[in-house]
Amino acid sequence: MTTPTISIVGAGLGGLTLARVLHVHGIASTIYELDASPTARTQGGMLDIHDYNGQPALHEAGLFEQFRGIIHVGGEATRVLDSRNVVHLDEPDDGTGGRPEVERGQLRDILLDSLPAGTIRWGMKVTGVRTLDGGRHELTFADGTTVVTDVLVGADGAWSRIRPLVSTATPSYAGVSFVELDLFDADERHPGPAEVVGSGGLMALGPGKGILAHREPDDSLHVYVAVRTSPDWLPGIDFSDTATAKAAVIEQFADWAPELQAVIAEADSPLTPRMVNMLPIEHRWDRVAGVTLLGDAAHLMSPFAGEGANLAMFDGAELGKAIAAHPGDIEAALTSYEKGLFPRSAEAAAEANRNLEICFADDAPQSLLKLFAGYAAAAESTH
Repeated sequence: MTTPTISIVGAGLGGLTLARVLHVHGIASTIYELDASPTARTQGGMLDIHDYNGQPALHEAGLFEQFRGIIHVGGEATRVLDSRNVVHLDEPDDGTGGRPEVERGQLRDILLDSLPAGTIRWGMKVTGVRTLDGGRHELTFADGTTVVTDVLVGADGAWSRIRPLVSTATPSYAGVSFVELDLFDADERHPGPAEVVGSGGLMALGPGKGILAHREPDDSLHVYVAVRTSPDWLPGIDFSDTATAKAAVIEQFADWAPELQAVIAEADSPLTPRMVNMLPIEHRWDRVAGVTLLGDAAHLMSPFAGEGANLAMFDGAELGKAIAAHPGDIEAALTSYEKGLFPRSAEAAAEANRNLEICFADDAPQSLLKLFAGYAAAAESTH
């Protein structure tokens, strides 16, 4: 039986998890990544890794103990404030939650270190894909080289070059724009914002607006300023001039408490615009021989379900298991994988859409507090 060549486009968490699970099962693969090296881009930000998808994926990858070693103790603490800086919820991290926080970069390093040397081809930007016979595909790269593969997996994110092989869907604006920023050495240099954010995660919400932040293990504050607005708001701001950008963003929060405005005003980093996009909630495709998608390439959604990274890793683990379970029959493996992929993606995307509406409702943050109360009641009823 001939071993198929497996090519994964994209070295994000999903693609890395797939390659690792395949390796655990003795199956080789190659990842093609456009970044020139593992350190080409910062991987900042905290991720909550869920006990029902992200953590099982790490078990399948044989990396759960390494994951436990990078958990940010205290990171699951949650604060909810209103626009006047009034605290409505302040829950500490008691160590019993199912969504421990880790730094994305540290998690990615664990996955990178788990792969055999040469698995990842860095600096390989896909510029074209051509369908051949027998379910094979030819990839063309920016340097002019090509490779032919039996199995092609698009793990290349929101603007996937592989997605058009199976779907005509493209991302659309979700109605919310983010501005990302950081405050360093918060306790010493930014005591006001440090007190506002607390020891874990912050959600300060009002109608159509929010400041979402998290304390990182190095005591920096990683912040996303969210505004429900038209898609032309961010392009109208000159982000090359940090002072000008700060003023434009703070203007959106002119009626908010000074303590919350300070989280923006005291930013040490440049401000980075992040337009939130999404694929259709029920995004799916007909089976196309030799190719499939995972992560944001398959089910891009807003971050308000907290499922993006978790689903990407779970997708990777499930696809790796499916390929291992169907030796010599790639189509059976991909069919089995997609049968589970589509309903779980749709469920998470629908939840993300609902939560977006809840977070920016006219009565926010009360709308979010009601959601949390519902979760607590449901959990109580199962005991």
